[in-house]
Amino acid sequence: MITKTEVHDIATPTGVMRTTLYRPDSKGQFATIIFYSEIFQQTAPIARSAAILAGHGFVVLVPEVFHELNPIGTVLAYDEAGKDKGNADKWAKPLEQHDSDTQALVDFARSQSFCSDKVGAMGVCIGGHLAYRAALTPDISGAFCLYPTDIHSNTLPCQAGNDSLTRSGDIKGELVMVFGKQDPHVSKEGRKLIYQKLEQVNANFTWLEVNAQHAFMRDEGERYDAALALQMYLQSVAFFQRVLN
Repeated sequence: MITKTEVHDIATPTGVMRTTLYRPDSKGQFATIIFYSEIFQQTAPIARSAAILAGHGFVVLVPEVFHELNPIGTVLAYDEAGKDKGNADKWAKPLEQHDSDTQALVDFARSQSFCSDKVGAMGVCIGGHLAYRAALTPDISGAFCLYPTDIHSNTLPCQAGNDSLTRSGDIKGELVMVFGKQDPHVSKEGRKLIYQKLEQVNANFTWLEVNAQHAFMRDEGERYDAALALQMYLQSVAFFQRVLN
């Protein structure tokens, strides 16, 4: 499908959140996917990923995940300075603020004439964690989480007992969890901890470990695996076509 792009500034309890919207350039109502980026916000690879999803018949929202901590429109570079700033933002923003962002995005989507009432979440790196986190709300029917960081380690700031792993039992929608076996950010022990928790709470989830490094979806840099990325796009599209219908 041919797509078009819009930019919206969405009000949240913690300030304006710039969000780029990708959608089919045709009439009708479409399910929404909230696509959470890496720490670098909406880089060119993230924009291309969003366009791919939208081209399969979805409205895709890409929020600036650290809008409180940066000027509107900030995109960090894939270099040491960008990584340091993004990690500093990650450790500064409480999960509770991400929760209110998610609710604002759901409310925005459901107010648009071209959106159905079905909403899913997808993300990479910290965005994979935020997609998992979004699934804590019953508004999210399914989440496709690619190499989500910091779930196993509880290293993102939050109130006591409100970390994502502890609250896994609140997830009612379906999950897909994808990890790279060569990812240094989520160890084998960390992956095992998440898997065991999801089993313990009787979650509805699919688990996939692939031979890949962290950020294998990012189509810039030496860790990109085009064949695996294509598989993930196909699997995510099939997943959302099923759970968001």
